[in-house]
Amino acid sequence: MEKRVTIQGVAGCYHDAAAREYFAGEDITTVPCDTFTEMLEMLDSDASMIGIMAIENTIAGALLQNHELIRRSNLTVVGEHKMRISHTLCALPGQTLEDIVEVNSHPMALRQCEVYLRHHPWMKLIEKYDTAGSAKEIAEQQLMGHAAVCGEYAAGLYGLNILGREIETNKRNFTRFLILADPLLAPELRPREELIDKATIMFTVPHTHGALSKVLTIFAFYDMNLSKIQSMPIVGREWEYRFYVDLTFDSYVRYHQSIEAVRPLINDFKTLGEYKQCDRKL
Repeated sequence: MEKRVTIQGVAGCYHDAAAREYFAGEDITTVPCDTFTEMLEMLDSDASMIGIMAIENTIAGALLQNHELIRRSNLTVVGEHKMRISHTLCALPGQTLEDIVEVNSHPMALRQCEVYLRHHPWMKLIEKYDTAGSAKEIAEQQLMGHAAVCGEYAAGLYGLNILGREIETNKRNFTRFLILADPLLAPELRPREELIDKATIMFTVPHTHGALSKVLTIFAFYDMNLSKIQSMPIVGREWEYRFYVDLTFDSYVRYHQSIEAVRPLINDFKTLGEYKQCDRKL
């Protein structure tokens, strides 16, 4: 049965590529959205759809607004995917590097490729809203002398010729994506209970000495590994923070025991998802 997966960005963007990697071998259709907010609104209105959302990048760090969007939604995390972000420089067929006078892309992508682009000083850098969107615009408007910085998948999708591969300055550029679904659909998408080895949870602690330390000590006692802990200030509650934590574990039973053990010490607890961690070699 075909899966419909919402993505932020146009066809060919990195979210699109990540969705196709994660659901490799399955029949999927990606549904583009302009913003992450629009994407979650679409998911909330149609329980049959699945979402894929970037949550952190090895260079840019955590996407804090996405943590909050997931918390406020009724969605649950059913999986994760990690993907290498590699940029290409592409243009209409027949163009060479010497023909390019303008390079279009998202400002983050341009910054990630600044060393390569600096070696081509005759190219003017123009910021756009999207990497794949820049490739699409060049293809649709037949813009000679223009090039886009985007993924190889986008270049192929829009029929552009690749003038340079792996042009990013830092080759260790990876993004982690979360797979989101309505709780009613989640059992069909997440693995069997014995295969679940990761959870994303959220909680607050009282504004008292050692409150967080006590919670972490209990997790350590139950052999929980905190692969990530992210704090965010709570608006209207000065010097209080909401914590987003990724736990990895070998025993699903021990994981639930640890949650029950820390509950008396925490407030506003919410499980955002239980799933199998991505063990893909990067």
